[in-house]
Amino acid sequence: MSALFNFQSLLLVILLLICTCTYVRAVAPRLIDSNKQGFLGIFFMSARIGERLSPYVALACVAMAVRMLLS
Repeated sequence: MSALFNFQSLLLVILLLICTCTYVRAVAPRLIDSNKQGFLGIFFMSARIGERLSPYVALACVAMAVRMLLS
């Protein structure tokens, strides 16, 4: 089943996108900061969410991991 039709998979994809963009921005900020507008701006916004809401994103990642281990 596609990740778009399964809510748990969609949340997992969004969390992975946020975590990946935040990590890439910490390692190589030029890659993310050069595209603040348009379609590629999604990566910039994801990195910004990961930076500002990092405790909540971390809790969501842990909750998703526990849920996947128990299912």
